[in-house]
Amino acid sequence: MRVKNLLNLTGDTLHTLPLLVLYITDGCNSRCVTCDIWHNPRRNMPLALAESIAETCAELGVRWVLISGGEAMQHPEWDTIAQMFAQHDVHVMLLTNGLLLKKQYQRVIDSVDELIVSLDGGTVETYEAIRGVDAFDLILEGMTQIAQAGIPVTTRTTVQQSNFREIPQLIDTAVAHGVSTVSFLAVDVNSSEAFGSRDDSMMTGALTLSEADELQQVIEALEQSHASYFANGTIAESPQKLQNNLTEYFRYLHGAGTYQSPRCNAPHFSTVIEVDGRLRPCYFLPVYGRLQPEGERLPQAINWDVARDLRRAYRTGQRAECKTCVCPLYKGPRGLMRM
Repeated sequence: MRVKNLLNLTGDTLHTLPLLVLYITDGCNSRCVTCDIWHNPRRNMPLALAESIAETCAELGVRWVLISGGEAMQHPEWDTIAQMFAQHDVHVMLLTNGLLLKKQYQRVIDSVDELIVSLDGGTVETYEAIRGVDAFDLILEGMTQIAQAGIPVTTRTTVQQSNFREIPQLIDTAVAHGVSTVSFLAVDVNSSEAFGSRDDSMMTGALTLSEADELQQVIEALEQSHASYFANGTIAESPQKLQNNLTEYFRYLHGAGTYQSPRCNAPHFSTVIEVDGRLRPCYFLPVYGRLQPEGERLPQAINWDVARDLRRAYRTGQRAECKTCVCPLYKGPRGLMRM
């Protein structure tokens, strides 16, 4: 099946689906300033839909599933869904804001192989200002418990005006609480597809040009002070990648700098399934269809004509949103062989 993954790179038809991203709820218990999802009434993915997807894992060669939302842990049966995929020998990753980690500790360690926590501040005050809830210490305690149970923990930080100066402190805090990997991406201020139906007042957080200069200095200092963390992979991105994906990205938004558009082929080895069965090539590209209870199954749906057209469009540079994507994912032939 891993050799078959390579066929995905020969055109716009998917022969396998190594990575599946599952949004099992669209409600959230955070109140983030750059996201509108938490305003929506919460809907949960029906277990029957999740089960029908899990049953196609062997046929599609699914190796990883990322369970997310909204806030995935608000789904009352999120762990049942996770275990459905585990039964098909799939590596289960849970992406969470961490608010329920302590309360649902046992469910986490019984159901997932890897934990990814959104951590957007290095201090109590900054975290609350960005996420809208006073939960910094609670999340750190939860991550520590999960890490001590042997589950690898990664943090993802969305870098923005309120927190870029705290990057070193955020790294040190995360590592001190058992985190094995820290990762950074820029705040998205462009997407009309992700993070709910945001109005202009919510599309904030991008650094000014002078702040981008300051961020460059932060990363340069980090390269010296945290050299061992770059060397051993604790910091997922290299200094050069951080400078491009963060500093040069923010400069590019102001028409300056030498930003390199991200390399990404995620729609050629993964797909996103939303709470109601809607399908996307990735989180930032439009919906191309929906799984229906009595309709075609996932292996057929991912190769509908409109799905192939979207993959062809991004691959040939016709999708403008891909040029400033804040969360690219690329796998070459070797990478796909390892999936």
